[in-house]
Amino acid sequence: MSLPALLLVHGAWHDSSAWRLLAEHLPDVDVRTVRLPSTGDDPTRLGDLYADAARIEVALGEIGGPAVVLGHSYGGAPVSQTPAGPGIVRVIYLAAMMQDVGDTVLTPTGGVHPGYWDVHGEDGDRPGYFGVADPVEVLYNGVDPQLAEAAVASLRSQSLASVTQPLTRAIWHDVPSSYIVCERDRAIPAAFQRSMARQADRVRPMDSGHSPFLSHPAELARLIREEIAV
Repeated sequence: MSLPALLLVHGAWHDSSAWRLLAEHLPDVDVRTVRLPSTGDDPTRLGDLYADAARIEVALGEIGGPAVVLGHSYGGAPVSQTPAGPGIVRVIYLAAMMQDVGDTVLTPTGGVHPGYWDVHGEDGDRPGYFGVADPVEVLYNGVDPQLAEAAVASLRSQSLASVTQPLTRAIWHDVPSSYIVCERDRAIPAAFQRSMARQADRVRPMDSGHSPFLSHPAELARLIREEIAV
């Protein structure tokens, strides 16, 4: 059976290199990645939520055929904002923000930043951005120490606009959806993930922290393959 292409959308602070191990476990799948403009080295030149969604839409156009889109963490927000084109056959939320029209990433906390965010420039003339404090503890629990160290070295700044702009669409209303809950997540608590996952057609649990593409790549690949074959 021919499988659809798989477009992987990274979360805050990351880039497409985060998916390398996972892609190695999906040799039979046409795996594509996208680098979101809301993440980067220069805090003055970061994109926002809508720029991220536009980049995803371009990447889907380049596939030119059936595709499943997977968003991790923050990446779920621009995935939701992406127009539901005819080529998108399923969306998968991996420990991700699965929200509705009008919501921002910060809506669930009443606009309050999580304690592990390191926020800069919010009240000044410069564009606001944020990093992550103690990423090994928050993002990479359960990950091999050497892999975690390499992952931390690749983290970049994240645009504050990307988490304060509201969704104007929610793709999961129009496209079949799956949610993979990471039960040991320290960034997005599993209970909150399960509350969002009630909106999905299918829910799959994983006994992992926030980054199973590093800690459990083979198991995650198996779950993804099962979901994209549906």
